[in-house]
Amino acid sequence: MSEKNPPENVPKAESDASETVLSMAETLETNAELEALRVELDTARTETQNARAELETVQKELAETKDQLLRKIADFDNYRKRMIKEKEELRQFANGDLLADLVQVLDDFERAIKSSEQARDYDALHTGIVMIESQFAQMLERKYHLKRFESVGAPFDPQLHEAISVAGPQEGDTVVLEEYQRGYQLHDRVLRTAKVRVGSTPSDAPRDTEKETSES
Repeated sequence: MSEKNPPENVPKAESDASETVLSMAETLETNAELEALRVELDTARTETQNARAELETVQKELAETKDQLLRKIADFDNYRKRMIKEKEELRQFANGDLLADLVQVLDDFERAIKSSEQARDYDALHTGIVMIESQFAQMLERKYHLKRFESVGAPFDPQLHEAISVAGPQEGDTVVLEEYQRGYQLHDRVLRTAKVRVGSTPSDAPRDTEKETSES
């Protein structure tokens, strides 16, 4: 009985099996790569969605901030216009109280003039004018803290006095001799200096130098 030879198609079968294995391996690698790509794509899609949501949030906040800024600009513009109007009104009516008091003084002068025209009495007119002047000065000091300061006989002070003329040589302390125009203070600040004539006080009597020398 003759021995059977191995079939000639065995090597071919082994080759086909190897190719099949390789093909399966390549398929598995391709599937893995596809899966990795799918994961990356999902990740990218998620990040894109998050970025879009953040962008929408930022745009919304920017729009709100812009709206707030426009509102503040409008409010500031209205405030500026209101301040300009109030400042103008304050400038126009700031002296309203003072003027109302001055009107009363004018009323007093009118009454004094009418009274003097009827009576033709100079003394009565003079008395009335003096009274009005005194009441007027008291009202200014009481309500507005505007007061006159005395100058005659006081030492000359350039902060309070303006020397219009000088009497005689300046040999001693300079004092106010005559007042041409009264000075006024508003609270503690000089509102108007007094216009005055100044001169010197008599110098101190000379000391007896001979007596002092003999005593020493």
